[in-house]
Amino acid sequence: MRNLKKSVISTALLLFIGFSLSAQNKSSFGFKGGLNYGANGDYFDSVNLNSSNPDQNIGYHVGIFGKIGNKIYLRPEIVYTVTKSDYNNNDFNVKKIDVPVLVGIKVLGPLSVFAGPSAQYILDTDFHGIDIDNVQEDFTVGLNFGIGLNFNKIGIDLRYERGFGENEASFIENNITTINSRIDTRPEQLILSLSIGL
Repeated sequence: MRNLKKSVISTALLLFIGFSLSAQNKSSFGFKGGLNYGANGDYFDSVNLNSSNPDQNIGYHVGIFGKIGNKIYLRPEIVYTVTKSDYNNNDFNVKKIDVPVLVGIKVLGPLSVFAGPSAQYILDTDFHGIDIDNVQEDFTVGLNFGIGLNFNKIGIDLRYERGFGENEASFIENNITTINSRIDTRPEQLILSLSIGL
């Protein structure tokens, strides 16, 4: 698993170096950031439970992206993401590094659609002030797909992210009882991003 993590990170870094050396038409590199409405486990159950206080599940992300191509393009990204989910008025926060590798196609004017795998590495988890160290897998893979609008060097996109498999974390309530609770840390979120090419 450790070798797989190193391979994904190395591949992403090589892609970004390739962008800086590339002379291909319509290649770009830049920064991105935005908001994400996250959930862990079942996204639509979480939306229903938090409909009265939707701000409780809003997180953010910042990162860098590269893009090769025009009509059909490849877009790898490295993004630092903070997700926030509400469980019975208690916050569950996850900090992670996401590495999506997207393939997109322009469909009409500035409008494009895209999809691709996304690797994530969990840096830290926290549930209502309790650090959770025993997440089953720090490294997981999911899927991103969405739509984007690009106007020269400015881009806006909306995407949906879904983890491929369940990934639970457990903790002991109040640190003194023997009752174990489990939380599904599988990412599932809507992501709204603004990107600026250099």
